[in-house]
This record gives sequence, structure tokens and C-alpha cells, in this order.
Amino acid sequence: MESIYTQNFTITDNCVDCFGNLKLSTLLYFAQEVAGNHFDRIAMTYDQLASRGMFWAIIRQRVSITRLPKSGETIRVETWPMPNTRVAFPRHVAAYDESGNELFRCIALWILMDLNTRAMVLPGKSGIEYHGITRGGELPSPKSLTPKNLPNATDRKVRFGQLDRNGHMNNTKYLEWAMDLLPGSFHREHPLKGFTVCYLNEAREADRVTLHHSLEENVLLVDATRPDPSDGAKTHRVFAVRAEFA
Repeated sequence: MESIYTQNFTITDNCVDCFGNLKLSTLLYFAQEVAGNHFDRIAMTYDQLASRGMFWAIIRQRVSITRLPKSGETIRVETWPMPNTRVAFPRHVAAYDESGNELFRCIALWILMDLNTRAMVLPGKSGIEYHGITRGGELPSPKSLTPKNLPNATDRKVRFGQLDRNGHMNNTKYLEWAMDLLPGSFHREHPLKGFTVCYLNEAREADRVTLHHSLEENVLLVDATRPDPSDGAKTHRVFAVRAEFA
């Protein structure tokens, strides 16, 4: 088995923000892309999984940032699977610049879901087997983010362009919503050091999502909810974010 998979990416202008730094949504896209390509090689392709009624999803993700690359740089991104847990397929990603300096690293908890019922498929019942490894230096597994009463609220609506091929809002878009809660002047003065995202429920086209949020001591907390379609008096948590800035 190809335990470590490597892919290079060139940072183009559409990959960076107004300060020339790699967009966080693109960072997550790179991590998702290398993971998906590696899964294709060691497990099953998207189409093969779909033929068996399953698809990959991420439930939690933690990222530590040393430096965000700039437009024009080419970066090397490595990924490897870690030993499975009872419910998830943990995977690590590390990225380096052309001099071999670390840029960022990420750990994500991937799961398999049933295409029809949207229920989790446990690794032991999935029929997918491979040998996970640890190389040293992996980030700790991300923990859940408990609900908090946060003082501010901003509503967003899921649009067609934010959907992926699984029919729900792509995981890279949630972080864009979170970062949009802070003005550019804050981002310019306070580089992001790291973040944790928990993906708790699917968000589909036209869903109205309320972002409850606060910023204290350069830590942004976001807890996003949407109404229960069968009972408007109830809500479901969609995602939660904890982001630390310098």
C-alpha cells in the first residue's frame, strides 16, 4: 500500500485573499483533494463507493498554521491515513514550501455515510480495510466543540454554488462564513494560527443558517444552527468553529 501520498499545488491568484495569502477554504480544498486522491488509490473511488451506497464525509478537522503561502508559490502536500477508530478514519496532512519549511498541518476525522439514509457506516461494517500509520508529529485528534451561548447572531442562506456533489454545502464553505464575521482590518493585523471545525449536520440548498458568534482575546467562537424542518420551534447545530488568531 502507498502509505504516504504526495501532491504539488501552485498557488494562483484565485487561491489567495486580498492580502495575497492562501484562502482558508483553498487550504481545506487542498487537504480534501489529496485525501480524496489517496482514498481512490488505497480504498475505493467516489463512483465505486457510490455504487455501494456510501460516500466520504468529514466530521471534525483541526489545522495548525505556521505560514500561509503566497500567490506564485508551489507547495508540497503530503497525506497519510492513521489507524482507524471504531467510528472514523483519521487522516493527517502536512504542507511544505519549496525550501522544505512546514506551512501547515491538519488532522481530519473522515467517516463513511449511507447515500440514502445519511446514517454513518462504521469502519468495521464498511468493507474497507487498509493499514494506518503514525509518523510522529501528528496533531491531536480534534475534540467536539460544546454548545455555548454566544452574544452575536448573523444569518446566512445556503446557495446553489456552495453545494458539492453530495448535495450539501461543502465543508470548505463553512470556514468562509466564519472568517467573514471579522473585517479585513482584523485579518490584516491578526494572522490565523489555527482552528478546529466540527461538522454536525448537513446544510442543503435554501437552508437558513444562523451563526452565533463571539470574539474574545483573539479567539473566534462560532456555533451555527438551522431550524428543524419538521418543527420550527427546534433547531439543529450545523457546525461549530474555534479559531485562534495572533
